[in-house]
Amino acid sequence: MNPTQSLASAPGVSLNGLSAPGPSVNGLSVNGLSGPSAVLESEHRELTDAFESFVRRELAPLAAELAESADQPPADLRAYVRKRSAALGFYAGDYPEELGGSGMPFAAVVQLHHAAGRSGCPLAPYALAGSDGPSPLLRHGTPEQIERHLVPLVRGERTRCLALTEPQAGSDAFRLTTTAVRDGDGWLLNGRKTFVSNADRADLALVVAATDLGDGSGPTAGATAFVLPMDHPGLRIGQRYEGMSGEPLFELTLDRLYAPAAAVIGGEEGVGAATGLAMDSLSRGRLVVAAMCNGIAEYALRLGVEYARERRAFGQPIGDYQHVQEHLVRTRAEVEAAKLLTLACARLVDDGTEAPENAALAKLTSSETAVRAVDRSLQVHGATGWVRGHPLEYLYRYVRMTTIIEGTSEVQKVIVARAMGLG
Repeated sequence: MNPTQSLASAPGVSLNGLSAPGPSVNGLSVNGLSGPSAVLESEHRELTDAFESFVRRELAPLAAELAESADQPPADLRAYVRKRSAALGFYAGDYPEELGGSGMPFAAVVQLHHAAGRSGCPLAPYALAGSDGPSPLLRHGTPEQIERHLVPLVRGERTRCLALTEPQAGSDAFRLTTTAVRDGDGWLLNGRKTFVSNADRADLALVVAATDLGDGSGPTAGATAFVLPMDHPGLRIGQRYEGMSGEPLFELTLDRLYAPAAAVIGGEEGVGAATGLAMDSLSRGRLVVAAMCNGIAEYALRLGVEYARERRAFGQPIGDYQHVQEHLVRTRAEVEAAKLLTLACARLVDDGTEAPENAALAKLTSSETAVRAVDRSLQVHGATGWVRGHPLEYLYRYVRMTTIIEGTSEVQKVIVARAMGLG
């Protein structure tokens, strides 16, 4: 499916005359706001234009109807956005067309997540596959698992959650106490998972457990990943936590859960191989987070520049003061650097290089940049940006989690340091 063609035929949406937000010259838009870097202007421009048009024409009006007090859109609205985006070819764009994707390069997916972040539309992130979307099933699932589970995920018809983190293990994710003991042709799972996002809405759970072959040696065969329906006997949603940005997280308990052999991701070859499967998919997940962070940082910068030009103090716009300029110019420099680093790493993925340290460096740089960008823009706004309901007030709470998810900043530093021969 070609997203630009499908969007062009969608009711009320036209690609004729579309362009990036604000004309730009050498990467700086003529109205003075931050525009796409010059190096990004031509690459996948038609695709990102089409996605931005979809956000403006269809998602922004829906977002305008949301209650100001709600941090998270209703579940039925998120489901609609996901399915609508999948129908247009955006949602899981880098997946093969025969599975319902668009077969686009990963660099294009990164550009779309960037565009979603900088749009400022709270529904835009749900139009692209994230923690609830497609998974390592593509690269490691059996043909039956791909057909039964992955195809509906790619088409936006179902969602998933990942049950990896445990109460006593966060960054050290594979220090597992949840066990999978061989039981005849299947497995018996017992344990508890925590901080599972999307668990209340998911149709499937990807569960990782320490493998016990049932030979008396204990869980010594590595970790194994299972794909299980959320209504599977023995799988139960436990305690609910509220995140700073309103995103709920959950505990999952596995009590003598019997999983058939067909539930092991990758079949018999997947037994004990979950650590390798996870590392194989981390690079792309971290680059997606980096791209979204870059978009959020660019959006925060735009808000700061607009306010600095309009707000007056002591007889002149506050943007005339050097301390305000320092906040915004430094952010501009950091954002441009982070965008280029993320794109370069995405291009390497398309070329067949998925070195973990590349994605770690991009995720570290972009997430830390986004936190600083939002903080500086809020400082420029003063009390106006601090008030509940202002976009920056929400972003200030939301963006903080980006230095934690997909591996904390400290974990990313360890990965990069080891690649440098340190530690």
